[in-house]
Amino acid sequence: MEGGNCSALNEFIFLGITDSTDVRVTLFTIFLLIYLIDLLANLGMMTLIIVDPHLHTPMYFFLSHLSFCDLCYSTAIGPKMLADFMTEKSSIPFLGCALQFLAFCVFADAECLLLAVMAFDRYQAISNPLLYTSHMSSRLCSLLVAGVYLVGLTDALIHTTLAFHLCFCGSNEINHFFCDLPPLLILSCSDIQANELAVFIVFGIIELSTISGVLVSYCYIILSVLKIRSAEGRFKAFSTFTSHLTAIAIFQGTMLFMYFRPSSAYSLDQDKMTSLFYTLVIPMLNPLIYSLRNKDVKAALQKLRNRKWF
Repeated sequence: MEGGNCSALNEFIFLGITDSTDVRVTLFTIFLLIYLIDLLANLGMMTLIIVDPHLHTPMYFFLSHLSFCDLCYSTAIGPKMLADFMTEKSSIPFLGCALQFLAFCVFADAECLLLAVMAFDRYQAISNPLLYTSHMSSRLCSLLVAGVYLVGLTDALIHTTLAFHLCFCGSNEINHFFCDLPPLLILSCSDIQANELAVFIVFGIIELSTISGVLVSYCYIILSVLKIRSAEGRFKAFSTFTSHLTAIAIFQGTMLFMYFRPSSAYSLDQDKMTSLFYTLVIPMLNPLIYSLRNKDVKAALQKLRNRKWF
């Protein structure tokens, strides 16, 4: 932080969700359960895909990375939030705040792009089933995933650098439960136009690329499915991507509401509830959505049960 009026902050204080002790205990219990399900479900999905040879396909390769992203960004926030429910003073070091925001941003951005890649994969599988394995080679899949993480890291570094070089001249109390960009910008006494422009341009490009990629892929998918003559074949094709479309709608809807709504409609309390949903609830829902609606995952899980691994 530079400038004569900037204070050298050593830590930030989280105001959290509520001051009521009874409510905090209740919330701790609820979100501990959600986080444990999140942890077990995503680790279980990743393990299942690794150990079952029948799941060594591009679709499940991308799905394993989706679980990895969910696990990473929820873990960047969940344990700290749970610990803060049990303490009177919820603080985080300045550097810790920067690292938490960086980790969250990397994997949230990566998940956005990964959903578009998964839509492209479904298009290839449904429109060109005979050439699917040759088109979606292991090399191409690895390059796509590497590109997803590289773009996520670049975007996260831009936002983190801009945010943590701002001046914080007054209070160090963040009216939130983790280091997110909007409440940090509220604390700053610097000009935040560069930060807002970066969100609008850089994150806007990521969102536009994701949504347009998904829409184009699914338009082609629907056209390909409608060409299938048998009703059973159409139903089977639709069932293969409805879970993915559900996950996209939930995640993208909350992200767009969070970062692209008008500033006049901004509410810190509403922001906290939305943040709880996409930082803990969505990472728990994704593996459940894919496993409950996926016959291959169910079959692989049944094999493990028969082997008495679980």
